[in-house]
Amino acid sequence: MTTTHSLAAEHLTLGYGDRTVVESLDLAVPPGRITVIVGANACGKSTLLRSMSRLLAPRAGRVVLDGKEVHRLPAKELARTLGLLPQSPVAPEGITVADLVGRGRHPHQRAFSRWKKADDDAVAAALEATRTTSLADRSVDELSGGQRQRVWIAMALAQQTDLLLLDEPTTFLDASHQIEVLDLLTDLNETRGTTIVMVLHDLNLAARYADHLIALASGRLHASGAPSDVLTRETVRTVFGLDSRVIEDPVSGRPLMLPIGRHHVRA
Repeated sequence: MTTTHSLAAEHLTLGYGDRTVVESLDLAVPPGRITVIVGANACGKSTLLRSMSRLLAPRAGRVVLDGKEVHRLPAKELARTLGLLPQSPVAPEGITVADLVGRGRHPHQRAFSRWKKADDDAVAAALEATRTTSLADRSVDELSGGQRQRVWIAMALAQQTDLLLLDEPTTFLDASHQIEVLDLLTDLNETRGTTIVMVLHDLNLAARYADHLIALASGRLHASGAPSDVLTRETVRTVFGLDSRVIEDPVSGRPLMLPIGRHHVRA
């Protein structure tokens, strides 16, 4: 794996129909690091990931990977470098876990080429990393929401891309499995140099795991940088409309946001 790939949005405007979701956005993803995107619902987080992965064409501006516009790259060529786990992926009916994870190897297959040992190894490693090896022969339809989410992450890992985009990878997971998945992605970043970009709703998990934090507000970039610089009372108030205190997390040393609700303020 390499940490030299560059991914950036330049004057990017995105939308659906008559609705503009992201407007005039400029940002750069630090290579070889973990970037987390946060923001209120409908602020453009998922839309941004869709455009970065070539699934949504921009209305204006461009997404650039290593100096080339991603929307001009052949899909399979892009998929060998950049992988996406969307927010609500849909599996073919009746497909087994092993077969679904194996689909992550598709970008590495040429026409009429045979399945290779390297493909078997990649699938086995992805299943083991996500603790889904025991589920390999089961139908995806039979799995719980949390199990299914881990299988989708395994498919993304089997793709073995240098950049990995994940939209809410902790969806459907309980607290222990959320930490397990985020630790797994951190290990992937540290051992392979994989650039990780993910959307998280939990601000405190975002601050704990991000090297680089991006806060969106109404489709525009509000702040970006180290979590200690981005996760502030002002950012929480502007981006989420929430009063809070931000203290140092006693475990990680990162910023920790404590929301202030009307019924939790001492007189």
